[in-house]
Amino acid sequence: MIRRWLLRIAFTLLGLLLAITLYVAVACALVFLPANAKPPVEPATVEAWVLSNGVHTDLVFPVRSATVDWLQLFPLSDFRAPPPDAEFVAIGWGDREFYLHTPTWGDLTAARAFGALSGGNRSLLHVTYLQRAQLRRGAYKLPLSQAQYAQLVAHVRATLPSGRATPIAGAHYASDDAFYEAQGSYHLFETCNTWTGRGLRQAGVTVSRWTPFDFNVTWHLQPVLQP
Repeated sequence: MIRRWLLRIAFTLLGLLLAITLYVAVACALVFLPANAKPPVEPATVEAWVLSNGVHTDLVFPVRSATVDWLQLFPLSDFRAPPPDAEFVAIGWGDREFYLHTPTWGDLTAARAFGALSGGNRSLLHVTYLQRAQLRRGAYKLPLSQAQYAQLVAHVRATLPSGRATPIAGAHYASDDAFYEAQGSYHLFETCNTWTGRGLRQAGVTVSRWTPFDFNVTWHLQPVLQP
């Protein structure tokens, strides 16, 4: 009986290891088979970025442009003390429980990570107003035409319930950020990076066909050189 249970445990662990290996292998392979390998030949007229902390990615756009004024959608009154000279807004999607209860990696627990990956939790948008000096470490240039930018704006708006930005009262990491209700559920195959990658694919940007990890998003983009 004990031997049978040990065999079951061993096969379960082996199956889990194989599943993880396959998951990572597929993600790595798809880096070399990107969508939009030949992006539309249009002039890049919008100064935009992807910002990565090595795990999570945000889309970064100018605060104001002819396409959209993000201050109208995410007003400064939703933030505690955003920088008055902010030039960009960073927008990311993620698991509600993870976002609200893991402000730093030191707050990460195995139960919280498993809960996010297993799905079932609601999601949020995380919005941060940034100064130009903050777009150095982990920033990647995102060449966008006006038409591509309009598609990414539509991607963000489609994530908001009924297209409206509803802030989460009292939820902040710092003085320059805020959280908003969002559509969708986070799980192993729908991560913060797949949200970023899907928007980029729809906009015609060269990116992996599936983007569970940050490198799937940033591999084909040009990094900002450190000063």
